[in-house]
Amino acid sequence: MTTPLDSSALMLTLRLATLTTVVLLLVALPLAYLIAFGKSRLRFFLEAVVALPLVLPPTVLGFYLLVALGPLTGPGRLLRDLLGHTLAFSFTGLLVGSVVYSLPFAVQPIVAGLRSVDRRYLEAGATLGASPLQVFLRVALPLAKSSVLAAAVLAFAHTVGEFGVVLMLGGNIPGRTRTLSIALFDLIENGQFHEANQLALLLLLFSTAALLLLYARPRTQAEVA
Repeated sequence: MTTPLDSSALMLTLRLATLTTVVLLLVALPLAYLIAFGKSRLRFFLEAVVALPLVLPPTVLGFYLLVALGPLTGPGRLLRDLLGHTLAFSFTGLLVGSVVYSLPFAVQPIVAGLRSVDRRYLEAGATLGASPLQVFLRVALPLAKSSVLAAAVLAFAHTVGEFGVVLMLGGNIPGRTRTLSIALFDLIENGQFHEANQLALLLLLFSTAALLLLYARPRTQAEVA
């Protein structure tokens, strides 16, 4: 039976959330730059694609990722040939799914922070000879650092609470793909409501602490307005 404080599920969840947050920040920063400062009309399409996981049912997203990473598709077979196995029902597959599912929670706060930066600072940096990349890294990003923190907190907390994508893509393999949300589902399914309540309370306290950290941070000008 799964216990309320299943140590393997806890460690796997923390590992997944940490790696997902790191990967998301690496991916979200260039995407946010293109959306916030891009000149092409394609940035609207990019923004819509990034926001898609917000409105798409997690099971639908998990299903298509499962198909894409499985052995029945070209990408899945290529990964199987390169790695010796498919990414479906593996921790790496969970990581890919978590990055895709939590992408808008990382990109959108950074975009909002970058758009709140006074353009005069950016123009001053360009006037002094800085390249667009230097202006982004040395001017815009430091001024939007609170939004980057918000993105990290949201990405981490959202990954901890994932269920649909995790279940569809990783299944329920102890020590490999069973996260705290899956462990909670097991407890309820087995009729262990007292233990389920304890684990749910733990997740509730974590989510509350994450939101307190998020809202207690310094705000950007756009958020204050």
